[in-house]
Amino acid sequence: MAERRVLVTGGAGFVGSHLVDALVQRGDRVRVFDNLDPQVHGPGATRPSWLSPEAELVIGDMRDPDAVNRALRDVQVVYHLAAAVGVGQSMYRIAEYTATNTLGTAHLLQALVDREMELDRLVVASSMSIYGEGRYRRPDGAEPRISQRTPEQLRAHQWELRDADGAILQPAPTDEDKPLDPTSIYALTKADQEKMCLLVGAAYGIPTVALRFFNIYGPRQALSNPYTGVAAIFSSRLLNGEPPLIFEDGEQRRDFVSVHDVVQALLLAQESPAAVGQAINVGSGESVSVRQVAETLAGVLGVELSPELTARYRVGDIRNCFADISRARTLLGYEPRVTFKQGLEELVAWLAEQERPQDGVASHAAELAARGLTL
Repeated sequence: MAERRVLVTGGAGFVGSHLVDALVQRGDRVRVFDNLDPQVHGPGATRPSWLSPEAELVIGDMRDPDAVNRALRDVQVVYHLAAAVGVGQSMYRIAEYTATNTLGTAHLLQALVDREMELDRLVVASSMSIYGEGRYRRPDGAEPRISQRTPEQLRAHQWELRDADGAILQPAPTDEDKPLDPTSIYALTKADQEKMCLLVGAAYGIPTVALRFFNIYGPRQALSNPYTGVAAIFSSRLLNGEPPLIFEDGEQRRDFVSVHDVVQALLLAQESPAAVGQAINVGSGESVSVRQVAETLAGVLGVELSPELTARYRVGDIRNCFADISRARTLLGYEPRVTFKQGLEELVAWLAEQERPQDGVASHAAELAARGLTL
């Protein structure tokens, strides 16, 4: 197979660096475009030790159109992973998230159009957050009329979704045809990224695929970033001798997918003709409660700390969302390979090699409370 020239935006981060490893191993020539955000990489960050030495690193920001334009020079494939991440933070850093995610993607697409680039593939990282709540069914099997919980319900600690007649709704696997209903600025900007890329791709003949990632976990997550994935946040708390803090009652369900399975899907999206123009879920196809994540991590780490249930609600959060991955199986040939237990064991083995992370969860919670974003 001939060498391909690939650009990975956000390629120095958690998912991006794992993708870079796979691309380099495959024989591609890889350029990474990343701003080395201090919240992710630490203050005064330089090239991360885990980033493949065979990859070219271009330090720049998606909000700088000239830098984005230069990063696209001579590439054939673009993986657009760069984004500001964090549901809670997005609700009070609105302009930053919108500029980075929505406007940054606009800069990328504008450069592709202006340069009349004929890409082999554009793959954009979308997110399960764009669904808002996942699929639900009434006890009688009918479609529910209610799609979100009301503030009155949440203040009364009625965590489960209820239909108009008060019937408690049952969560079901979420397929790609479920109407989008973003509940945070972060989710809204991820929907922007996906729709913009698919729209421009169709208009200009750029083969484009959007992958809707569910809750990704694994080595290289930013442990000191309180806005990263819940597995890393809980790990950071446990390693510092503090109980994981869980909103609501801990029974909210998510789909946790290993970063290695995410990389598998990213590589397949580049190769599959059937995936072009499609938005595709990437998850494990299994659901796990948030409380179960905390308890399992404590067990694997050998820490006797039970999670602390705050009985509070964070504005922008949803109750349940887990993936129907039928489309990924059909269009990509994707099949999850890493079980939840295997993935957590790998995460813990990596944690053992790291310095004890700084725990920013308490300050994050205080910030949200001060802004009235927790109930």
